[in-house]
Amino acid sequence: MQKTSVLLVGLKSSVVNFEKWPELSVEKLEAAFSDVHTNLIELGYEAKWCLTDTGETAEQQLTTDLKEFTPDIVLVGAGVRTDPDHFLLFEKIINTIHAEAPNAKIAFNSNPFDSVEAVKRWV
Repeated sequence: MQKTSVLLVGLKSSVVNFEKWPELSVEKLEAAFSDVHTNLIELGYEAKWCLTDTGETAEQQLTTDLKEFTPDIVLVGAGVRTDPDHFLLFEKIINTIHAEAPNAKIAFNSNPFDSVEAVKRWV
């Protein structure tokens, strides 16, 4: 039986504006990235992070990752989705997923700590 593959799309911690996310820090965010990946692997998923910048190379990076890693589910993080400053980035990400992985389910987390639950909704 083939493992369900998950591509997790989010912002690199180095580009996050933590003034908008005061409950987070670089350390907490990176720990969440690691925990989500570890938890998904332990649950039997194949998982990969696609951490992007805020737009300069994000679309190309995502395209490359989607071509190299065919996901069953693509999770788009709340940092991209809920920040109005990233509206165009979010739109580009969704359209890139649609073009490069048209059969993948798309999931959304509400924060970096509920990503596994978001993925499970679409399995």
